Amino acid sequence: MDKKYSKKEESDRAAQIERLLKKRRMRNQSQTAEYLSERIMLGDEQALSESITLLESTRSQDQDKAQAILKACLGNTGNALRIGITGVPGVGKSTFIESFGSFLAEQGKKVAVMAIDPSSGISGGSILGDKTRMQTLSVHPNAFIRPTATSGSLGGVARRTRETILLFEAAGYEIVIVETVGVGQSETEVHAMTDFFLLLMLAGAGDELQGIKRGIMEMADTILITKTDGKNVRKANLARTEYKNALHLFPPNPNEWIPKVETVSALEEKGIEKVWDIVQSFTLQVNTNGWLEKRRAQQDRYWMKKTVQDALLTDFYKTDGLLKLEKELEKAVQNGSLTSFQAAAKMLNYYKDGKTEI
Repeated sequence: MDKKYSKKEESDRAAQIERLLKKRRMRNQSQTAEYLSERIMLGDEQALSESITLLESTRSQDQDKAQAILKACLGNTGNALRIGITGVPGVGKSTFIESFGSFLAEQGKKVAVMAIDPSSGISGGSILGDKTRMQTLSVHPNAFIRPTATSGSLGGVARRTRETILLFEAAGYEIVIVETVGVGQSETEVHAMTDFFLLLMLAGAGDELQGIKRGIMEMADTILITKTDGKNVRKANLARTEYKNALHLFPPNPNEWIPKVETVSALEEKGIEKVWDIVQSFTLQVNTNGWLEKRRAQQDRYWMKKTVQDALLTDFYKTDGLLKLEKELEKAVQNGSLTSFQAAAKMLNYYKDGKTEI
């Protein structure tokens, strides 16, 4: 016999079912690119996080959805100031970003930080500790910090950092900070996706120790001597003078900006406001002379070509049997029966027409 319910029980049961159906609809809806893009443009951090995860995924279905989200958000991008920050490990990048980002957030600016951690070449793992080092900034209502692993990407720059910047902008963040891991090619990659490039240096350490070469100094819009506190003050001021003199030897920048050299103590929060003044002066100048618009157009062309290269490499290694062939050719190279160039030619021939002959 069917159980009979009172009117109140029937009403409560109907309401419960409706709530469950609503949750199911919302759960299904939250998985669509259209829903996620709409929530991003309303500033929804959860939708932003989910979409960045899709961008970083290697699954083809996730990539398709991520690209659909990007396409929907594209009209709301391009309005943020993009700042790249680099320097060798130990220079104090995270401490500086914590102090600088907190200052901006307190000024009412919406700040997004892309903190890139190097992945282990052995285990593939990454600590992703930057967010824990930025404890004040990570809980500020005007800030969003996204730690991400390099996952073997060239130069230590996460594979989808460029697209993540666009999602930050679509979500309404006015300032996007990209922190490099401070090794090799990563500086060039970050320089090619940001407007203002900030190089952090230590006082009292030689070029050999810091690994700083002329190329990276030429890319910098401002050099900051960090940890200018306590016994380091005198050394920092001396380093500031030396770097200012060195910059005079470089050719003029096409953007007509004269790079600055300043000292800063993120620990004591000294010089932070001065850094922001420099950034604002730079932004005013490159907007006035039209360089920023031209620079971003150049960057878009660069990333178009870079995306094609990445896609070709991905497609290359998806070829059936190619990974097996690669292992066999590696053995041949190691035992000396093939040169590395001959082995590479065999792999390319196999990719193009399934043949391994040179």
